[in-house]
Amino acid sequence: MTHLMLLVGLGNPGDRYAGTRHNVGFLVLDRLAARAGTNFRPQPRLQGDLADVGSGDKRLRLLKPTTFMNNSGQSVRASLDWFGWGPDQLLVIVDDMDLPLGRLRLRASGSAGGHNGLRSIIQHLGSDAFARLRIGIGAPGASPVERRERTVGHVLGRFAEAERPLLDQVLQEVVDGIDRIQRLGLERAGNHINAFRPEG
Repeated sequence: MTHLMLLVGLGNPGDRYAGTRHNVGFLVLDRLAARAGTNFRPQPRLQGDLADVGSGDKRLRLLKPTTFMNNSGQSVRASLDWFGWGPDQLLVIVDDMDLPLGRLRLRASGSAGGHNGLRSIIQHLGSDAFARLRIGIGAPGASPVERRERTVGHVLGRFAEAERPLLDQVLQEVVDGIDRIQRLGLERAGNHINAFRPEG
């Protein structure tokens, strides 16, 4: 990865989806913006909401696509084109049902792994060579059949009250991890992020 410039959190816009598992990417960006004391502003030409955090070579643009998850690639493509950046300056933050809540996986590239948001980005960029940080949200069932039947309700459901303390640890680790990526680069930061285990 060359210098990280654009951080994209995936999710669905609107109150109906706020705080759902599928929107964990939005939750990370909200936390980063709150920490920096900044707000998101609608950017119709980018098909998303945008906020700036940091300054100098630590400046990052945070993008929450407002296209709905399955068309996230439109917003990512428009933003990279607008700013004149390449996929190697991008980090996508995304939920992952294949990982339990409390586990993170940072990768420099890879397939969509069944995630419609990633699939859309790969399609619009014509490449899967962009970094992504997958945040475990757990699976809705043990068997493939049960998982299939319950996937939509699970990803569009909200985190349970009992999961909140764990979610909070995860979000904080991701926020710290983004600082670490900026300081150390993807590979060295990834060793730390991928080894994360929550306390308690």
